[in-house]
Amino acid sequence: MFVVASLSINLIPGPDVVYIVSNTLKGQLKSGIEAALGLGVGYLVHTIAAILGLSALILSSAFLFSAVKYLGAAYLLYLGISSLINCYKGKSKLTLESLDTKQVNVFKQGIVVSILNPKVAMFFLAFLPQFIDASSPHATKELLVLGLIFSLLATGCNLFYACLGSVLFHNPKAKKYSRTLEGVSGSILIALSAKIALSGSK
Repeated sequence: MFVVASLSINLIPGPDVVYIVSNTLKGQLKSGIEAALGLGVGYLVHTIAAILGLSALILSSAFLFSAVKYLGAAYLLYLGISSLINCYKGKSKLTLESLDTKQVNVFKQGIVVSILNPKVAMFFLAFLPQFIDASSPHATKELLVLGLIFSLLATGCNLFYACLGSVLFHNPKAKKYSRTLEGVSGSILIALSAKIALSGSK
């Protein structure tokens, strides 16, 4: 379930994907790969920060951790509903109209773009707790493993977009592709939120 949810989320064309593909188009494949790897390093930073924060919560208060978990579930529900709305309205994020990406230090720029994105930090704090048991003596280790898996999957998806960027943006079916992914991912996120709510009510 974790892998399916991670892949569905990372395959949605969002700001990171636009950043990667814009570098591929304005430079070359190497630039797109550098952008993807830079973002990947940023994900690792967010992973470590999230683990430290969540581990501290687990040690200090099981109640607070549960509160964060359910607030995270609500946030995932919001993301899921937003994705379904975008799917219904046919709003595609595959656009380069407002981008002015320069081909200088693309790797470092990718790290900065990822680290300074508050939505990434919020997502990690909302997503990771849904898949661990706070009462487990290995909760911190589980967080680390899941965080690393998510970062690797995210980087893999970004490299995929770097390689197929020009095809995706020049293909007339790109908008339909984006819309389908929005719908599928939104449904998975809503299902995940429902699963959390139902399991918590038992």
